Amino acid sequence: MNQIAKEWFDYELIDCGNKEKLERWNDIILRRPDPQALWPIQKNIKLWNNPHAHYHRSNNGGGSWEFKKHVQEFWTINYKHLKFKVSPTGFKHTGIFPEQASNWDFMMNLIKNENREIRVLNLFAYTGCATMACSSAGAKVVHVDASKGMVNWAKENRDLNNLQNNEIRFIVDDVIKFVAREKRRGNTYHGILMDPPSYGRGPNKEVWKIEEQIFELITKCLDILDNDPLFFLVNCYTTGFSPLVLNNLLSNTVLKKHPEGVIETGENTLPISSNQNLLPCGIYGKWYKK
Repeated sequence: MNQIAKEWFDYELIDCGNKEKLERWNDIILRRPDPQALWPIQKNIKLWNNPHAHYHRSNNGGGSWEFKKHVQEFWTINYKHLKFKVSPTGFKHTGIFPEQASNWDFMMNLIKNENREIRVLNLFAYTGCATMACSSAGAKVVHVDASKGMVNWAKENRDLNNLQNNEIRFIVDDVIKFVAREKRRGNTYHGILMDPPSYGRGPNKEVWKIEEQIFELITKCLDILDNDPLFFLVNCYTTGFSPLVLNNLLSNTVLKKHPEGVIETGENTLPISSNQNLLPCGIYGKWYKK
């Protein structure tokens, strides 16, 4: 099943093709690489040649931004009642993955419809867009990421959303070590979400390889999933992983322990304004209460 993040006003995927995408972030136009866009661009769209900034890949890996017009170091965009900081980074990213809006809506709706305290754990939590979505819906959230810089960015997003008085704990840690400590403490969560990278390092140089550790992590998370859980969500951008992989992982872990729920898997997508097609943006797998 495809999830389509189609309720944006401040973000627009104008066009994509030739392994690039042309986007509007509020009133800033960015041109960035996208390896999934294998078809031709719409040549009549003049903004392709006149964006505010264009990210160029380097032959040696990485890349850099070419700024054609003045762009502030950061600006903000809104998604419904949420507000987020946007800033072009050296790794082509902006601090937001707009296709994740479908998952924000999914979690917010579940949390709002529960007449009880909901505790949510966000692993590999990045700049905290999902954290703010869950917190704004009324959940108590623990936000874990190995990067201190990303956690600080998430705190900025907290302040932009005036959630300073909400219960959000920000943790800089290796996720597997943190989950193990939470088990020893006896802490549990009604909702767990994770967005694991293909490869990464923890704050103490711990090595993460998704194909070797994703099953272990999901299994360990089951130990701290509440006996009356609400959702379990896994996002994945790793090339070669299909929705069926996530379906099998969740079926052999979460669904086996909590057969009262259902599993849904598919692709996160964004609508392309120029032709009404969809751009695939990674996959998701989720277990949730019927």
